[in-house]
Amino acid sequence: MPSTARKPKVVVTRKLPDIVETRMRELFETQLNIADTPMSQAALIEAAKTANVLVPTVTDKIDRSVLAQAGPQLKLIANFGTGVDNVDLDTARNRSIIVTNTPGVLTEDTADMTMALILAVPRRLAEGTAYLKEQNAAWGGWSPTWMLGNRIYGKRLGIIGMGRIGTAVARRARAFGLQIHYHNRRRVAEEIEQELEATYWESLDQMLARMDIISVNCPHTPATYHLLSARRLNLLKPTTFIVNTARGEVIDENELSRLIEAEKIAGAGLDVFEHEPAVNPKLLSSSRVVALPHMGSSTIEGRVDMGEKVIINIKTFMDGHAPPDRVFPAMF
Repeated sequence: MPSTARKPKVVVTRKLPDIVETRMRELFETQLNIADTPMSQAALIEAAKTANVLVPTVTDKIDRSVLAQAGPQLKLIANFGTGVDNVDLDTARNRSIIVTNTPGVLTEDTADMTMALILAVPRRLAEGTAYLKEQNAAWGGWSPTWMLGNRIYGKRLGIIGMGRIGTAVARRARAFGLQIHYHNRRRVAEEIEQELEATYWESLDQMLARMDIISVNCPHTPATYHLLSARRLNLLKPTTFIVNTARGEVIDENELSRLIEAEKIAGAGLDVFEHEPAVNPKLLSSSRVVALPHMGSSTIEGRVDMGEKVIINIKTFMDGHAPPDRVFPAMF
C-alpha cells in the first residue's frame, strides 16, 4: 500500500501496554479497546468494515464471516501474537489482505514457562503449595516418604515441534540433565543436533512410546489438530508426563483427562486448553495436573516487544514496503 498523508485507521481489539498504545496513537488514527473486554463478532465485523488495519489478538476469531464483510480499505491484519490459527488465512489471501504476526519475541518467555512445568509436574510443586496453604499450622513437618515426586535428571524428553521455542526448551532441558529427543516435520541442522545431543524420530508414534516427558511446542494447524489423538495418547507409558504450552487443540483433551484419571498417564502441565477459556473440570480437579491460564508468554518485556513488532509491521506496510513478519501457512 503506498504511503499517504492521511494516517491509517488502526483498530486494536484488546488493551495493550500503555507504551505501545501511546506510540500507536502518535503514528496512526488508532481506535483502542479501553474496556479490555473481548469484542463480539458484530464488533469485529464493524471494525473490519471501517479499519485500514486490524490488530486482533490470538483469542479474536477473524474467520470467514468477519472477513466476508470487510471493507475494501482493510489491507492488513497485524496479529498481536505468534500463532495465527485465529485468522482465516485462505479468506484473507483471497481478499488480498496481508496477515502479519509477532514471531521470535516470545521464544525465551514461553521456553521458560515450559521448563517450569517440566519441573513442577513431576516434583509435585503445585500440589505441595496447595497442601501447605490449606493445612497451615496443621502441617506435620518433613517426612522421608511423604509427597514423593520423580527425578527429571537422566529422563528422556520428547519435544514435538523443534522450532524456535522447541529448540529453546531443549537447551534449558539439556542443562537439567534431560536426554533430548524430538519429532519435527524436518530434521534440524546437524550442528543443533550435536549441540543438544538430540535424537531425531521420524515416527512420532515410536517416540511417544519411549519418552518420560512429552513437551508440545508445535503450532495449531489443520495438520496438527489432535496430533496427540486418543490412539497416540494410549501409546504413552503410565509414568509419562505431558507438558503443553503451544495450543490446546493439538491434544485430545477428553482422552487426556480420562487417561490421567485412570492413572494411565502420570500427569500433565497445561498452559493452554482445547476450548479456551473453558477448561475440562476433570483436569482442574486432578492433583496430578498443573493448570495455568495461558500465561506462557506473559511478561512485561514480551508484551512490549510484541507491540513493537505490530507497529513495525504496520508502519512498513503503510510506507509501501513488504512487512517483515508476513505470515505463510505455518508448519512445524
